[in-house]
Formats: sequence, structure tokens, C-alpha cells
Amino acid sequence: MIHSAVPRNIARASRAAHPTTQTRVKHPWPIVRWVRLAMLLLPLSACTSSEWRGITVDPPQSIPAFTFVSGDGDTVSIAPERGRPTLLFFGYTHCPDVCPVTLADWSRARTQLATNLGTRADRVRWLFISVDPARDTPAIAAAYAAQFDPRFIGLSGDSATTAAIQRAFSVTSYETPGATDDDYLVTHASHVFLLDDSGQLRLMYPFNVGPEALVSDLTRLLK
Repeated sequence: MIHSAVPRNIARASRAAHPTTQTRVKHPWPIVRWVRLAMLLLPLSACTSSEWRGITVDPPQSIPAFTFVSGDGDTVSIAPERGRPTLLFFGYTHCPDVCPVTLADWSRARTQLATNLGTRADRVRWLFISVDPARDTPAIAAAYAAQFDPRFIGLSGDSATTAAIQRAFSVTSYETPGATDDDYLVTHASHVFLLDDSGQLRLMYPFNVGPEALVSDLTRLLK
């Protein structure tokens, strides 16, 4: 079993994931107390329009830039872009539950943003990062994300890059053996992460939070 050290400020902001019997998320035990506190406080913080709908990372956490090769062979840099917030999610294309539900919520959020904001919605970057580079080639990851919305960017790197970017977000993943060598599940983080246009991790969203929270917070960042 793999454990990952979690910076104190992110641990304070973290909230329990909602795993299934197939896609599980495990946290070191000390985080549980913060998770329970976050679950109690979140409904209160969502009561007024002046508050963020996601779980605030306070202070914001700087995320380094990473470079991937896209399915088309182009270089894609995960680095800050002025005026462009970024939503990021770790998953894999064989995921039976968490990943398709999350990207379907993204699709609904993207549609609502476009309705509310018009072309300003195009400033949001939606990044799906595969944690299964052995099966998810860059082309497969790109095609998987694009089936939910052509603006979603699916990326897959080598094992070293995959491990490094997960460490930057204080998450990890590991395989659960299946009936054959190629038939396995991957336990991975189910949170969605929101970075501002300076590359700061500002907010986190637990699994199945729904598109409304994303729309609300992205609208604030795009003003």
C-alpha cells in the first residue's frame, strides 16, 4: 500500500472521497479528523454567495508546471496562463464509475458556463490526467476526455511524470489485480482540483459534488 505525505494546509481543506467497491480512495488516518470537520463546515460556507462552493485550500498551494505529449504529438504544458483557471482530475479510461460520473458533471458544468458567460467560458482549461499510463496512451486519454466534451483535454505521461504530478497534488494511486494482467482496477484520488491563473491550487471538490458548485466558483474566477 502506498502512502503520500499531505501538506498541512491541504490536509485541513481535504474532504472524504466517495469510493465504490471498485474505485477506492484511502487517506492517512490523521486526515480523517480534518475531513469530518470539513464535512460539517462545508454546508455553512455554502450558505452565502460570497463564499466559495468548493473546499478552500488556505493558503493556496503552488503547483509546478508539467509537460505532456498530446494524442496529436503536440507538447501540452500544465503551467499558469493569464486569465485561464484550470480544473484538473486524476483518473483512467477503464474506470467503471468515478471517472465517467465526474466527466459527465464537467460536461454539464461546461454547458451551463457557456450559457451564462458565452465565450468567456472558453477560458477554462479542463484537464483529465491518466493514472494508468500502461494502458492509457496519450491518444486513448485524449479520445476518452473528448467524448464528454471536445474542449476537455486528456493527457497521459510516462510513469515518472504520472507519479510526480500526483505528488504535487499530494495524492497517489495503485493497482488492484484482476483476473488477468491487463484486467485490473486503479485506486486513485476522486477529488477535482481548481487552480487559478497563477498556478495556485485554490479549491478542491469531493466526488459527486455536482456541476453547480463548479459553475459558481468558475464564474467568480472568470469575472
